[in-house]
Amino acid sequence: MDANETPQQLTALWAPWRVEYFEHKPVDPEFLSAAANATDDAAHLVLRRGKSGFLMMNRYPYAVGHLMAVPYRRVGELQDLTDAEKLELWKLAEMAQAAMRKVMNAQGFNIGLNLGTCAGAGAADHLHLHIVPRWPGDQNFMPILGQTRVIPEGLMPLYEKLRAELGQ
Repeated sequence: MDANETPQQLTALWAPWRVEYFEHKPVDPEFLSAAANATDDAAHLVLRRGKSGFLMMNRYPYAVGHLMAVPYRRVGELQDLTDAEKLELWKLAEMAQAAMRKVMNAQGFNIGLNLGTCAGAGAADHLHLHIVPRWPGDQNFMPILGQTRVIPEGLMPLYEKLRAELGQ
């Protein structure tokens, strides 16, 4: 290449282990209820079940290890949760943090709810608590300039590690 030539821009990110994200079908609006009632936890990425809620991986995370604590009951508003459901969602979030600290060396977390479609809720009628692990420097130029998220670990290998750590 001549010194006056401009290098070509990166147009592809070769990550064949990420094919599950490129080939995904539209999200089933009933995916949380389906996971709540499933008998095959691995197929629904359910990591742990409690009395009134469960912990599952987000199949299409915006960051590696993005988990969700979900009540079994389909409720869209905080005030519709029972005290037991509220407590269990936070206990599941606490378990998720401990597991991700150990398995993934997570050093921080974003934890929260998207209530209502305008707030970003993908399943507005079945609330769920997001637990997203964070590390120093984990936000980089790729999403901004490359319009690409880099998820460095496959879904099922991470599922197996977290499931083993959570002991269920």
